[in-house]
Amino acid sequence: MAAPEFDVPKLKGYIEIPSIRPGAMEGIKSFEANEKIQEALGYPGKLVDGWEQKAVNKMGEMLRKYRSLQVFLDACVHCGACTDKCHYYLGTSDPKNMPVARQDLLRQVYRRYFTLPGKLFPKLVGARDISKEVLDDWYSYYHQCSECRRCSVYCPYGIDTAEITMAAREIMDSVGLGQKYTNEILGKAQRIGNNLGMPGPALEDTLAGFEEDVEADTGVAVKFPIDVKGAEVLLVTPSADFFAEPHVESLIGYAKVFHAAGISWTLSSHASEAGNFGLFQGSYENMRKVAMRIRDAALELGVKRIVVGECGHAWRVAYSFWNTLTGVGAGAEDKYAQMLQKQLDHSYPQPSHICEVTLDLVKRGAIALDKEANDHRIVTFHDSCNVSRGSRMGNIPGGQFIIPRELIRSAVNHYHDMAPGTTHEATFCCGGGGGLLTDDLIEVRVKGASPRANALKDVVDNHGVNFLALICAICKSQFTKVLPYYGFDMSMVGGVHQLVSTAIRLGAKE
Repeated sequence: MAAPEFDVPKLKGYIEIPSIRPGAMEGIKSFEANEKIQEALGYPGKLVDGWEQKAVNKMGEMLRKYRSLQVFLDACVHCGACTDKCHYYLGTSDPKNMPVARQDLLRQVYRRYFTLPGKLFPKLVGARDISKEVLDDWYSYYHQCSECRRCSVYCPYGIDTAEITMAAREIMDSVGLGQKYTNEILGKAQRIGNNLGMPGPALEDTLAGFEEDVEADTGVAVKFPIDVKGAEVLLVTPSADFFAEPHVESLIGYAKVFHAAGISWTLSSHASEAGNFGLFQGSYENMRKVAMRIRDAALELGVKRIVVGECGHAWRVAYSFWNTLTGVGAGAEDKYAQMLQKQLDHSYPQPSHICEVTLDLVKRGAIALDKEANDHRIVTFHDSCNVSRGSRMGNIPGGQFIIPRELIRSAVNHYHDMAPGTTHEATFCCGGGGGLLTDDLIEVRVKGASPRANALKDVVDNHGVNFLALICAICKSQFTKVLPYYGFDMSMVGGVHQLVSTAIRLGAKE
């Protein structure tokens, strides 16, 4: 790997709070979306005339629509509880990456236009007129936030910085300033059905290749079905599972699980993407358009269960938003949502996470795992942000922490957790979530990954850990890219179902 053009934080095996370096990251900006990308999502193609007033009007609209946004903007007392909780501040030393300071970029404009003190005495209350300088700060620093919500865990008022980041991005999009990476991917998902823009025939060829590879490796004809009507399970997985390493190993693991358990399942060419970048963008309407493809596919194929693969924000959207976005859950009123509710088998959670499904099968003895097959691995687990702080698994509090670890321990003999305060609800983000997984933000990503890399170094040094297990597609892509900057081998990164794939018993190879 060529030497980076920026300083990489030194790992010490523990988290150290840095001295501030004002403006350290102010020049870091992601590529802007072009007119074609913007207009495809219903936004202006470029910064509109009179954008200042239109941005203020959009903020007013969102304040009226989302009561939580105004509460978060009003509630902060600048107590400092969040200042050192952001991985981007810890990695970059830029004070504007402190959650409270990043919030204030929007809060200052809110106070100027929507509070009486800000209108009358702006300087006394830290209010600020909207301007191109302000907009540039928004674009830079709101794309140095992965919406991970770690700061919210420590905020005594429960202020959700992710909501503020999402609001700022939606305001910027509405006046014609959007991020190329997020918006281009979102357009592909809405138009074609997955983030890659992979058409159905290409997907079918890819799956056929997996069938050949798995049979050659195991001697068992494991199928990777697509568009099969009447299958019991519709699997919706991140499209990275179809081509990227190590993601494909988890897809192979899912297929082996369904095969060994005798469960009929299918993928959908219409909805071949679990990820939903509408969450990162802050647009519920664009998030809904992607999610509706999944509902349409479920109705068309007549499935009884919807299962989500290893993707952190996909699971958050499914668990926390599908009910209101698409009616996958109780209480929906439109006729197609009601049709789907009658069609689905509610003896299972709808939707279900693949880890829930697999662990249940293990516990019931429907599949068998050989732990010794993973004895060359000493495993630790990274809690993905959107799973940990934006969703749940199973029917018990904390199931999102318990279920993946139980599944890992059912597949391996050697497991060690990372240090308390870096896992569970306090987990550090991988540094690439929230629409930051783009090489134009590589410096932000590498520095943002340093707290997790420090925690990983601790278990590598003290326990010999050589495998980092993940249940998030973005985490997998992020860590394979950035961990080599810290001296780790990218091959140590893999999915939980990669471990399952290694351990599962399918029968003797002929």
